Amino acid sequence: MKPFPTFRLALTCAAALAALSTLPAHAVGRLADIQLIDRDSGETLTVHRHRGEHWVAGRPGARYAVSVRNSTGARVLGVVSVDGVNVISGETAAWQQTGYVLAPWQQHAITGWRKSDAEVAAFHFTTSGASYAGRTGRPAHVGVIGVAVFREKPLPPPPPAVLPWPSSPSDEAAPHSRSDASASGAADTTSEAQAEGEAPRERAESLAARRLAPAAPLPAPRLGTGHGAREHAPVTHTTFERRRERPDEIIRIRYDSRENLIAMGIIPTQAVPPRPNPFPGAVQPGYAPDPA
Repeated sequence: MKPFPTFRLALTCAAALAALSTLPAHAVGRLADIQLIDRDSGETLTVHRHRGEHWVAGRPGARYAVSVRNSTGARVLGVVSVDGVNVISGETAAWQQTGYVLAPWQQHAITGWRKSDAEVAAFHFTTSGASYAGRTGRPAHVGVIGVAVFREKPLPPPPPAVLPWPSSPSDEAAPHSRSDASASGAADTTSEAQAEGEAPRERAESLAARRLAPAAPLPAPRLGTGHGAREHAPVTHTTFERRRERPDEIIRIRYDSRENLIAMGIIPTQAVPPRPNPFPGAVQPGYAPDPA
């Protein structure tokens, strides 16, 4: 297998972690929990599952954050994209690019497009045409947030201890050691095969959802993510070697305005249409007058 790329950006934003210390049950993801937070209201946006996809409703003009929490006891790398654009480098997003490294169980709120080690340009919901992707000539994937999660390549095992000349009992114990190592390797291979099988299923679900998507025009312009005001958001650098070339998990959340999600049938509405009264007028009998 060819060498894995190494990426270097890591998190140290303690204030953001403290502000988002708990997660509701509707966070999306297995190796990492992903949520969208409306920063102006403090609300965690509800996730709606529809035809195999996850959707949230954003408020036009509101600033938001992508909250990422490492759900494992080891470091992970998250390559994060918004509207098909890498949130750190501004490149058209791909798995091999730079991302955020999270310590075990660490949580971080990604609040904007990274401009330096100290600043970001705030995410905010805006029309598709005014989005950062739209303004940079890449409007095709506006309305989706993705996180590609990678496990870290484990350190090599320590060298074997030098033992004295074995006696007969030690000779009998040696095959045991070889058997245990082989079983461990088999378990790792099975885990990777299962991870490889996840991507085709996700692609099949996505394709089926696109085929069933309604063609009717939406009542409001589609939402995208704008390039907002500069904000202080420091990070530091680290090294990270990926365990494998493909992501161990890909998390995808789509978003649009509440009005559009209702029109697409993603958010059910309890609104009852007005009931006209067949006899709204006076009770005095008479004849039909001429119209004015």
